[in-house]
Amino acid sequence: MTHLGNSIFVVAIDFGTTYSGYAFASKQDFANDPPKYSTSSWQGSKLLSLKAPTAVLLNADKELVAFGYEAENQFSELLSSEEQDDYYYFHQFKMLLHNKRVTRTTEINDVADKPMQALKVFSLAIEYLKNHLLKKIQERLRNALQDDDLYFVITVPAIWDDPSKQFMREAAEAAGIKKEKLAIALEPEAASIFCQKLKTDRSGNEFDETVKSGMKYMVIDLGGGTADITVHQRKPDGTIQEVVSPSGGPWGGKSIDEAFHKFLCEICGTKVMQDLKSTELEDYIDLFREFETKKRSIRNSATSKIVITLPVSLTDLVKKQHTKFEMAVEKSRHKEKVNYAKQKLHITPDAFRGLFKNTIDEIIKLVGKLLNNDKLEDLKTILMVGGFSECELLQDAVRSKIGAPRKLIIPEEAGLAVLKGAVLFGHQPRVVSQRISRVTYGIQSWPDWDPDMHPETKKVTINGQVRCKDVFFKYMTKGDQITPGHEVSQIFQALKPDETTLECTVYTSSDENPRYITDPSCQRLGILTIQLPPHTAGQTLEIEETLIFGDTEILCRARDLRTGRISEVQFDLL
Repeated sequence: MTHLGNSIFVVAIDFGTTYSGYAFASKQDFANDPPKYSTSSWQGSKLLSLKAPTAVLLNADKELVAFGYEAENQFSELLSSEEQDDYYYFHQFKMLLHNKRVTRTTEINDVADKPMQALKVFSLAIEYLKNHLLKKIQERLRNALQDDDLYFVITVPAIWDDPSKQFMREAAEAAGIKKEKLAIALEPEAASIFCQKLKTDRSGNEFDETVKSGMKYMVIDLGGGTADITVHQRKPDGTIQEVVSPSGGPWGGKSIDEAFHKFLCEICGTKVMQDLKSTELEDYIDLFREFETKKRSIRNSATSKIVITLPVSLTDLVKKQHTKFEMAVEKSRHKEKVNYAKQKLHITPDAFRGLFKNTIDEIIKLVGKLLNNDKLEDLKTILMVGGFSECELLQDAVRSKIGAPRKLIIPEEAGLAVLKGAVLFGHQPRVVSQRISRVTYGIQSWPDWDPDMHPETKKVTINGQVRCKDVFFKYMTKGDQITPGHEVSQIFQALKPDETTLECTVYTSSDENPRYITDPSCQRLGILTIQLPPHTAGQTLEIEETLIFGDTEILCRARDLRTGRISEVQFDLL
């Protein structure tokens, strides 16, 4: 189990889909009211930024060349000089882990569709952030930093599954972070923890006055990749508890970029956009950079057309494929909303706002569904955090469709709420006193075969005994409220003297009461491997295997019942 111990600093790394950064606070900083934080700073194109683009540039030997703004700029220069073929450029790649079963060998494609092992790309990015923050902390200290001086926290969406969390842990460990000095924090939880210390939001509301002890509130964390929603309740002892299971989906700021890409495909043609990316990648990147600027500034009150300069290469490709760009616009279903003149696309504000509609509708639909839960009848406050929560269109939609009579709180630093809250989580990891199990956990068992209960197809004979195979033995039920540190144990026997390990496969199910591990709702989570002490023929070795639930990760322990010795346990989810 990880622990702060004698570490001087807690360092949080927010590895985002679109932007990444870090923050840290010493034990002394944490003791301040409000706590003091130091954050990363990056030199952007015009001014300093508190987060850097999640962009990684590697050379032909798969070594890191640059990260963030530097990676963007250097890759742009490589494109200009047509030297990009000897490099790998990865951008906005965190979404690989959303709703996908990843392993150590999973590959990810760069912007030119060149593959590389995903674990390596993630670990190199984390290593860069780690080294950058080490340098910044060292500038504050007179003495050299020791390994145990830092306790790291990596943030992940609450809707991620257990294998994705382990993937991030292994990427961090590969980046040189000790496993016993590393914790995983759930992003909306971190934001919720941050707001416990919030004096006022941008409207002057005090969190303590708005959400008193015993009250429930919803946290909507809107980042570049996902919308991640949890509901918490403040407890009299100062902790918070989860009220319903986390939910969400791929409705972050990146989904607006995808809507714009589809919009352009409907005008220019899908093949044209594919050709632009494959043959004129620099122009393709610049086009979406300009869109990003316009995306951030759109308002509900806007009445003027939004103007986007198109690369010449795009209009040339349209001419080769079809006809003049004006004709492509005229033939598209957007002809009433768009006009083209002097290399510029003029989009009506309604059409531009329409690019946000599906994403906003999905978020509103999900929040509305949650609010219909009987457990949330008395929920009076909605907290919006994350970079995408800065979007005025989204804020207005939440206020008008699900706000009143509920109060909407948006912190001044909504984009840093997760990062700063992760620092607080590192200092007080048990501040979340109860969580909800997202799935049902269990193992395979082999009970006596009962013809009245079990199908003939599951009947097997083991050592002369008739058993039923594939039975799901439940450890934890979906929807259960769990206190961190909740233990479930099972005793296993090693009968062969040459056995050096015991292996137990753990399964999950989206059903509350699965019968067999072969049910469609079940999938293998991972293998629990228990190292066995030496034992002789005829000796029955009994091992108590314990899974520990309720924290952000599943923990494991094994104990030899004869000697009481705790042995090493590996839980391999990948």
